[in-house]
Amino acid sequence: MKPKYITEIDWQLLQKKYPNNLKEIIAKLENRYPVQYLIGNVEFLNTTINVDERVLIPRFETELLVEKTIEKIKEQKINNPKILELGTGSGCIAISLKKNISCEVCAIDISKDSIELAKYNAQQNKVFIDFRVEDMLNVNYEGYDIIISNPPYVSETEPVGDETKYEPQNALFATENGLFFYKEIIKKISELSTKPKLIAFEIGMTQGKELLEISKKYLSTMTPSIEKDLTGRDRYLFIEEIV
Repeated sequence: MKPKYITEIDWQLLQKKYPNNLKEIIAKLENRYPVQYLIGNVEFLNTTINVDERVLIPRFETELLVEKTIEKIKEQKINNPKILELGTGSGCIAISLKKNISCEVCAIDISKDSIELAKYNAQQNKVFIDFRVEDMLNVNYEGYDIIISNPPYVSETEPVGDETKYEPQNALFATENGLFFYKEIIKKISELSTKPKLIAFEIGMTQGKELLEISKKYLSTMTPSIEKDLTGRDRYLFIEEIV
């Protein structure tokens, strides 16, 4: 019998994938194991992204980050941009950018396991991404038109859903009330001889005000703005070249 909290579509997929052990699958679901891991993939901007416990599950908010970034690239008329993604995880951001616009993408992650899955996802979606196992704070940022990231931003004291315990914790949590990676990335960009034309971040819904201040402090020659997600919450920080 279908659990109430599972959609009909997901239930059909689970029945098809696990015809002989549905009881075990239902027990996992009751223990808040993510249905996306059980199904094995998610749809992300009309792209199929494989997921398992090596990577964070792509969210709707991140889809909108990509959509908004593509809009800004077109508005600014940035032709064939060189893009650096910091903390790629499943590769969903890099892959969907590559599939939707003409661009070159380098995507890094500190996790070798996540890069392996991201490479597989790129192959399945028939796109080439330059994936590298590197620390986002040590990689060279020079020479990119766009830097995009959905870094770990959950404060270590912030309550989260039980299902997140199965996801890689280093992809979720950050020190300094969740602001650590934003601060370090922005500081690193501020030291570049040539700044990118666009910086795009997904952020926590309470972090906008402080991140605007940090952006203005370190990137005074650029314009920062906060944009909202589909629920009306602050969710994105864009820092753009002043034209």
